[in-house]
Amino acid sequence: MGRRAVVVVLDGVGVGNAPDAAEFGDEGSDTLGNTARRVGGLDLPNLQSLGLGNLAALEGVPPAEAPRASWGLMVEHSAAKATLAGHWEMMGLVLDQALPTYPEGFPPEILQRFEDETGREVIGNRPASGTEVITELGPDQEKTGSWIVYTSADSVFQVAANTGVIPLQELYEACEKAHEMLIGEGGILVERVIARPFHGSDGSYERESENRHDYGITPPEETYLDRIKNAGHESVAVGKIRDIFDGRGITEHLPGKPDDAAKVDAVLEALKSTESGFIFANLVDFDAEYGHRRDPEGMAANLNRFDDRLPELLDALGEDDLLIITADHGNDPTYRGTDHTRERVPVLAVSGSAPRELGVREGFADLGATVAAWLRVDPDGLPGESFLP
Repeated sequence: MGRRAVVVVLDGVGVGNAPDAAEFGDEGSDTLGNTARRVGGLDLPNLQSLGLGNLAALEGVPPAEAPRASWGLMVEHSAAKATLAGHWEMMGLVLDQALPTYPEGFPPEILQRFEDETGREVIGNRPASGTEVITELGPDQEKTGSWIVYTSADSVFQVAANTGVIPLQELYEACEKAHEMLIGEGGILVERVIARPFHGSDGSYERESENRHDYGITPPEETYLDRIKNAGHESVAVGKIRDIFDGRGITEHLPGKPDDAAKVDAVLEALKSTESGFIFANLVDFDAEYGHRRDPEGMAANLNRFDDRLPELLDALGEDDLLIITADHGNDPTYRGTDHTRERVPVLAVSGSAPRELGVREGFADLGATVAAWLRVDPDGLPGESFLP
């Protein structure tokens, strides 16, 4: 069996103190630290043994005397605190300018064209929580058959539809049209178009997370994913990684639906079948279910669930395997608003090398450079510096 690298992104699990947090209005945000304080301390024995408590003061997670992993932090260079920007930078593509956001809703000309091309009117059109907007506007959609369109602090065009009113396939087709309008015609007006199906009736709506679909931007330049694939390695995407890179540099996609537990299962499945290459996984519930919903108790519980599964991941590794646990941005569940927060992110790297302190890495691209070096893939021309010997 060849060499393998596994990166597990705990979506939104930052560690505070980004040097430019104030520029983003996020001074004092600290996803892990504030969550720990709010719940009276975290209990994460397996992450603690890797060195999580060596990264920062975390109530309930003391520093390990001899961490089992190399430990450090990364600071983002991209001009955004978004999922796409964080993952792209990990793979060597830095966004110098943030993508457009729509705090006042989308311009009338965009909505008019969307209505014309889909044959249905639009209601909503404002930043909103997905669960709240379908609770509020679901009854109107049942009466009128209109699309519920909303956005967030991210650069996203989200379309919600009750599949008992609008068939799922019609929702997907509408989102494909929105993707062509907003991304495919040259200008990039949003980071992603997201299909948000739900079902039920007034007072008992439920989102169909397993049928959510993201339509993103194809990376405009070569990334470490391309290099790894072109070198003949497998490149397995778990969760929304495929959507983030619009399939570029990916050889296999494992959805891992409906929750983070299923995504951990998918990583373990990939480790059984992947001979050599890269397994890149995103655990989205930290962000979507607990960060944006400002639920510190839920965030802590999901950390406990991941910690409980960590021994399975470690046991599945071979002597020539690398495992890196990290995050793409912060999403402090104790902070004001519902937006991502500008934070440093953790790095815990398990390999055959002796664990060591990695310090604060300047730029997420060091992660991609490390994966490439581990797989003996040429990094020439891409940013980043490997943090392992």
